[in-house]
Amino acid sequence: MSLARRAFPLLALLPGIAAAQDTTVRVIVPYAPGGAIDAIGRLFAGRMGALLNETWVVENRSGGNGRIGAEAVARAAGDGRTLMFSADIHLVARQVMRDVPYDSIADFAPVARVAQGPLVLVGGPKVRAETLPALIAAMREAPQSFEFANSALGAMGHLATESFKARIGTPSVETVTYRGTAPALNDVLGGNVALMMAPLLSVLQHVQTGRLRAFGITAATRSSVAPTIPTLIEAGLPDFVFIVWYGFWGPRALPETVVARLNATAQRIAAEPDVARRLLDFGTEPVAESPGDFIAHIALEFARSSGIIRAANIQPE
Repeated sequence: MSLARRAFPLLALLPGIAAAQDTTVRVIVPYAPGGAIDAIGRLFAGRMGALLNETWVVENRSGGNGRIGAEAVARAAGDGRTLMFSADIHLVARQVMRDVPYDSIADFAPVARVAQGPLVLVGGPKVRAETLPALIAAMREAPQSFEFANSALGAMGHLATESFKARIGTPSVETVTYRGTAPALNDVLGGNVALMMAPLLSVLQHVQTGRLRAFGITAATRSSVAPTIPTLIEAGLPDFVFIVWYGFWGPRALPETVVARLNATAQRIAAEPDVARRLLDFGTEPVAESPGDFIAHIALEFARSSGIIRAANIQPE
């Protein structure tokens, strides 16, 4: 099923939003508890259930770099009772993993993108450079002396890393992939790996205490959470923007009326000031857009991500 088929205007269904009474909705998070995907998913699932007068239950089905949980959603009935909350990494499953039994686009109905946040290029104790130009010069001079820690194959940090290496002409710098942000970051903090493109919130405390040096964030403008950290654009890399984003998907057969109802609810929640404050605690900001806008965003992101993966010769594992 093409993306274009699901592009339709947002329906004003909020007055009848509690039409489905006594409904239990499973929200499958295809990653372990404790990370940003899980935390943001639980924030929205709790609000969605309350607003719709339904019981929304978050179920963590981790494993396979998100594959196990996503497959469960792809095979679920399109009755609105099974949804997935995940991030941009969902789009590139087949490009970075072998034998993926679903199509990340054709087998899912995009429901709502609800939050987004930047990455930060950080260096640990191995890195002596203090500015981005100095870092780039050092990497060009001795690429074998640097490595990038990567939280997961196909994650936005991975794509930003490979794009950065290509941009500055150091494709031979090694990328070391871990199972999650925490172990990757620990090796950077411990001086075992030099650099990382990491989510803002995960590194902010370490930047503030001086354990990590921030060379810039991957957004078009500075973050209100860390206004003293320049963008990488300001630091000398024009148009270098990579934003991690989070959203809801349903099975392919999810009716468009259900998608519209859920999207309207998500938009309403994203506009609540206290939700914006909670998201800020995660280093993100709310996103409120129609299903059609989400579909268009997916198309652009998939094209860019696929191009980066091909150019970097990343092979499925």
